[in-house]
Amino acid sequence: MGLNDTVSAERIHIGFFGLRNAGKSSLVNAVTGQEVALVSEIKGTTTDPVKKSMELLPLGPIVIIDTPGMDDEGTLGGLRVQKARQTMNYVDIAVLTVDAGKGLQSADHDLIAMFEDKCIPYLIVYNKADLLPGFPSGIQAVSCTGQPEAGHMQSNTIYVSATADYHIHELKEMLARLVKNSGNHKRIVADLLAPNDTVVLVIPIDSAAPKGRLILPQQQTIRDILEAGAIAVVSRNTELPQTLASINGKPKLVITDSQVFGQVSHVIPGDILLTSFSILFARYKGNLTAAVEGAAKLKDLQDGDTVLISEGCTHHRQCGDIGTVKLPAWIKNYTQKNIRFAFTSGMEFPEDLSGYALVIHCGGCMINEREMQYRLRYAADCGIPMTNYGIAIAQMHGILKRSLEPFPDIFNLLPHRQPCL
Repeated sequence: MGLNDTVSAERIHIGFFGLRNAGKSSLVNAVTGQEVALVSEIKGTTTDPVKKSMELLPLGPIVIIDTPGMDDEGTLGGLRVQKARQTMNYVDIAVLTVDAGKGLQSADHDLIAMFEDKCIPYLIVYNKADLLPGFPSGIQAVSCTGQPEAGHMQSNTIYVSATADYHIHELKEMLARLVKNSGNHKRIVADLLAPNDTVVLVIPIDSAAPKGRLILPQQQTIRDILEAGAIAVVSRNTELPQTLASINGKPKLVITDSQVFGQVSHVIPGDILLTSFSILFARYKGNLTAAVEGAAKLKDLQDGDTVLISEGCTHHRQCGDIGTVKLPAWIKNYTQKNIRFAFTSGMEFPEDLSGYALVIHCGGCMINEREMQYRLRYAADCGIPMTNYGIAIAQMHGILKRSLEPFPDIFNLLPHRQPCL
């Protein structure tokens, strides 16, 4: 997969924050070399977060996000500020843009506190340096490496001018160093494999499957297998017995779509490791141990409880949609209770989780790791258990232990954590 093919969820997300008229949009345009954001002297020109996926050397594949001013006013302005705050849940790096002539304001200090509270690496960028007296020699200097000279500033601070193209290159170098330290170095499945291992991927092709393509987690898993030097064998569930018979020896691992978990588990011999795409992504982007613990709460659901089913993407709902149709049916059958359901998709995730007994999330292939980690932490802080599709389905089909065998660090804890599985 080349840089231009890197999916948004796998790119580093860089958010530009600050007060109105600090020059965020001008700075975004200067950094990207494109007219990504609308620029105006009128306060509040940026009304919603503006995203741009691009390749930016020396940063690589990134998503740039220009946010509304954090000092916006009025009812509509408050909604814009809320959108900007929500952006912090998924940015990997924050750029605080400050009007150099005004310096840090109280709202800027509040933003810094939020970055630090959310453990977001950040830079403080003093824009409009060309308007300072004695520009350029009279302002606090930054070396060509982006590091402060003579101790004038912190190592995460730089003076720039978007309009004069001053220190924009140095700013990009500073961002590149943060990007290098912020990447997701985890693997989906490659760390479980040795070269020449055979992996069978079970992918049903039904009315809910997209026409003419595989879905993103299937594509990414296949790519990760190939990068490990292993052999990927793809089969529909309907041809799985014939596929197994055609393989010389046993596959190292079988990975199945969650919705045919039960069927596949009956076909795959017990001495072959079996898991699902959704479980792999729970480990890749989330917290697999917490998700296993959350699945155990399914058996404790009571009449009238509400389960939130949340997806990280938005798509056209099919008649056999797994999130809105199959999962609710399986849960009702498993619990034998009158359960209510609520649904969210895309970047929507409720700020108030108090009305839910359990959250069941998709694998999260369309949102980045930081957003998934935020949702997990937020649910935990609210005292609401959270699991994901594949783990919940494995629990309801009585095969959760088996589906976790490929992950010894989790599997070995099961007798102590989940004696009822």
